[in-house]
Amino acid sequence: MTTAPSLQTGSPAGYDAIIIGAGVIGSAVAYNLAKSGMKTLSVDALPAAGYGSTSSSAAVIRTYYSTLDGSAMAFEGYHDWKYWPQTLQTDDNNGLAQFIETGTLVMKTEANNRLERVLTHADALEIPYEHWTREQIVQRMPGYNLERFYPPKSMEDDAFGMPTGGQVEGAIFFPKGGYVDDPQIAARNLKDAAVRHGATFLFNTKVVKITVEDNRVTGIVCEDGSVHSARVVINVGGPHSGKVNALLDGDAGIKIRHRPLRQEVVQIKPPGSLGYSREGLLVSDSDIACYVKPGSGGQLMIGSENPPCDDHLEEDPDTFHRDLTDRALAYAYRYSQRLPELGVSQHPVGVADLYDATDDWLPIYDRSDVDGYYLAIGTSGNQFKNAPVAGRLMRQLIEYCESGRDHDNDPLQFKLNHIDHTLNTATFSRKRDLTQESSFSVLG
Repeated sequence: MTTAPSLQTGSPAGYDAIIIGAGVIGSAVAYNLAKSGMKTLSVDALPAAGYGSTSSSAAVIRTYYSTLDGSAMAFEGYHDWKYWPQTLQTDDNNGLAQFIETGTLVMKTEANNRLERVLTHADALEIPYEHWTREQIVQRMPGYNLERFYPPKSMEDDAFGMPTGGQVEGAIFFPKGGYVDDPQIAARNLKDAAVRHGATFLFNTKVVKITVEDNRVTGIVCEDGSVHSARVVINVGGPHSGKVNALLDGDAGIKIRHRPLRQEVVQIKPPGSLGYSREGLLVSDSDIACYVKPGSGGQLMIGSENPPCDDHLEEDPDTFHRDLTDRALAYAYRYSQRLPELGVSQHPVGVADLYDATDDWLPIYDRSDVDGYYLAIGTSGNQFKNAPVAGRLMRQLIEYCESGRDHDNDPLQFKLNHIDHTLNTATFSRKRDLTQESSFSVLG
């Protein structure tokens, strides 16, 4: 299906679809809807695309998740980032975000069941990987200490930093992976691609009401008093998505909880012996509950994999503070267990922002109980890599539902473009029970 059905209200000012939010996923949705021929309006309270939580993303591109469909979506997304100009349908490379392909190294740990399930999914999807021994890990990362510290502990625990016996067994190296050098530019690229297809964007504009008549959305009202009509409205509000749902004149019917959770990433200069650079490995180490990626200026960026000892802190996206706390310091000290030469400052620098996370850390890509109101939420933390795929999925979902199909009882089967797999989109339902396969962490 290449052309969407007309959804306009008949008003000269009406749109086929209004997208609330212009982060990387919101911009991907706008691009795919506009490309299919729909007249779209994107509204964001911030000054530019990708200005919110997208700008704080680690922008990691990896191909492993705890579920088969999650792994498939990530492998599909890898191809989109690998061939970014083609994804955007442009021959002009100027001003485009760059995908830095480094590969990702995942430690075999007790927390991830030594990757047994992950590798089953990789085999089914033909995602390439290599088994690395401890000797290979140390050869690639000199000075690395592979003692076990599991389970991760808070800094208040007297046993913090104490080895628990034995060594990490080894790791899996996934060569198809890396990171995007500037997540905000990536969102801007998608926004510009959408505009080339006729999309309209309104920035510095806050939505104050989503109007409904006879259980059907009719449009939005903005803080400046402007009214925009459409028979489709899509919530891609990131950490604000709960507040956006509260503007709806009706109940979206969301069963699984999502909320804005505080996340911090600390940046530290690595020891010279590590030989770390822009092309340095991405590392996921559940034994110490940290992930690591190259940062700007040769820095290491260290984030948390959300172990049980770290409380989930829910904060208001309009009032939370961006100063780093002792949480960031704890992540740095956890990673210093691996790199004893790592110098940890008592005044760390880095990034603090919010994830819009569901209770099973899988996204909601779905319709709602109000006709014409759609959800691309619960995505923060592990869906940046999937943004181009999510844009295509949401377009097909909207076409599917607006043509009269009963998505709740007969879910859309979404065929991927780059790999031989079809997603059952019930995986991302707003009404699902907790996905027991999930890692229940940012790893998804």
